[in-house]
Amino acid sequence: MNDFPLLRDLIIILAVALPITFAFHKMKLPAIAGYLVTGIVIGPYGIRLIFEMEAVKTLSEVGVALLLFTVGLEFSLTRMTRNIKTIVGSGGIQVVLTILGVLTIAYSAGYSLQQSFFFGFLISLSSTAIVLKMYTDRGEIDSPHGKFSVGILLFQDLCVVPMILLIPVLAGAGDTSLKVIVLTLLKAVIAMSVIFFASRLLVPTLLNQVVKLKSREFLLLFVVLLCLGTAWLTQYFGLSLAMGAFIAGLIISESEYSSQVVVEILPFRDFFSSIFFISIGMLLKIYYLSDHLIYLMLLTTGIIIFKIVLTLVSVVLFQKSLRIAFISALRLAQIGEFSFLLAEAGLRLQLIGNDDFQNFLVSAILSMITAPLLIHVSYNLSLKLQSLFSVSKTGWGEGEGKEMNEHVIIAGYGLNGRSLTQVLKETRISYIVIEINTERINAGKAAGVQMMYGDITSKEILHKAGIERAKIIVFAISDPLSIRSGINIARQMSPHIHIIARTLYASEVEDLMSLGANQVIPMDFETSVEIFSRVLKEYNIPGNLINRYVDMIRMDGYGMLRGLSISHEKLKDLYKYLLMTTTENYLVTGDSTAKEKSLKELDLRHKTGAVIIAIVRKGEVKVNPDPDLQIETGDLLILLGSHAQLNRALNLLSAKI
Repeated sequence: MNDFPLLRDLIIILAVALPITFAFHKMKLPAIAGYLVTGIVIGPYGIRLIFEMEAVKTLSEVGVALLLFTVGLEFSLTRMTRNIKTIVGSGGIQVVLTILGVLTIAYSAGYSLQQSFFFGFLISLSSTAIVLKMYTDRGEIDSPHGKFSVGILLFQDLCVVPMILLIPVLAGAGDTSLKVIVLTLLKAVIAMSVIFFASRLLVPTLLNQVVKLKSREFLLLFVVLLCLGTAWLTQYFGLSLAMGAFIAGLIISESEYSSQVVVEILPFRDFFSSIFFISIGMLLKIYYLSDHLIYLMLLTTGIIIFKIVLTLVSVVLFQKSLRIAFISALRLAQIGEFSFLLAEAGLRLQLIGNDDFQNFLVSAILSMITAPLLIHVSYNLSLKLQSLFSVSKTGWGEGEGKEMNEHVIIAGYGLNGRSLTQVLKETRISYIVIEINTERINAGKAAGVQMMYGDITSKEILHKAGIERAKIIVFAISDPLSIRSGINIARQMSPHIHIIARTLYASEVEDLMSLGANQVIPMDFETSVEIFSRVLKEYNIPGNLINRYVDMIRMDGYGMLRGLSISHEKLKDLYKYLLMTTTENYLVTGDSTAKEKSLKELDLRHKTGAVIIAIVRKGEVKVNPDPDLQIETGDLLILLGSHAQLNRALNLLSAKI
């Protein structure tokens, strides 16, 4: 009977991984930690279900290649140049400070310079998979701290490439001179450039031809060939598989098909990368963990605190708000998934010893398990930190809003904030904008907008904006937690103020109103309104009736969309509302059948049932017009009738001469 060891190992991996990752999901812990625990359980130092790791390692290398491929796909050069200050500034300082800090500590502890550098590489990276998933799930990806965290993660992911290149140099027999390092990087850059530009000339043409076939299977085969083929080429030139996969992803990232490629490759990436993390978990020695438990717990705590402090410093230099910097620091305090890739390469090249590898492995796993907890408590802790440094009420000074009365306070100068300021300018209503983004503040001041730097969750800032004398405060920001906190604080400081807030989802309306908001505008609802309005317009449903449908849904605080019941009395009102007579407007154009005809000749009532009750001509309204009145180009006809009558009338009037 034939034996398939690899098939047996895959069955064991899947059978054990599924219940463990399911349990981690229920506990709201990252799946990566579940994969690592799976490896610990089934590996040679666990219950020994798998003890031959060569085949598993081969599959894990494919997982690493696919992991770097998707990083390249999602690493848009265009997006990087737009946020270059955040990415290179905060990200660069964080990586450099962490490497130098770890280098100093490790070198003082007796490690070689090469090993100390290598430890700095391992600790400097944070988990893109964990942090981005948590931000996405919490709807905070566009918040100020979300943008800073993503910028730092982007820079860290980019740093993985040169770090992989430098590991063989650091592992050399003492030859780590600046010349060797520069030559190695130069060789990598030349090889990458040749492969990149050669592929750049060829791949877009091939990709266009593949897409024209309209076959998902063919597209998938081409993408896998490109990923693995480029990875093999880079390995042939003496570089790594991961490097080639990253280049392949980078080539496709600027293509209009990149989103579809991500969708096609994700299942394969998730499967093979999970095997990579499981293979790393197999290397952990359980007896080592039990023998050094207290030391490893202290080491993990030290790494987390160390990363929080250095990340806080790097963000504060570019983000004046200590609260935003603190949130970002807490959320990037774990060790990243790419650190496992570096650690495994270092172990293979004997750059790191077995004991140090075990110390790193346990600390990384524990930091990942701790990450969701730190992310969860980061916001509330940041508010407490802010309150510690805030000035007491008696010490509040007057700010930009001291001369204003009955004005509008606008939180945020994004698209919604800019639109509102333009309208308020035109209507001569006084306002002040509170913004935390310095680039937006500069743009606002250049446009003549009354801007004020500050955090909307700060009582001191709201006081300086004159909240006690303001009539309305509008929360036009993308940070759901800051909106909730800001509404609560604003209501406490000014019981009479009218609070308007935006939110992503209609399900959040009730909660925000319970905090003190007077009006909450859910963005998903407003999008749906625009969609169904345009659909109804294509069927010539009268505009005023469409508006009534919108008003009907907006009644009771969007309760209909949230599945809440409406009272019997309100249903009666809605029924009467829909039974009201409807009207429609029609502008007479040069090719309309109504042009140069009298109302009698048009005979609209006899043909369609609808009636022309008024004509607007050159700004003058002719109510109940005479039957002999001749219709002219540019006239606006006001029609009255039922839905069907108005639809027939519009079709008749729109018919070409």
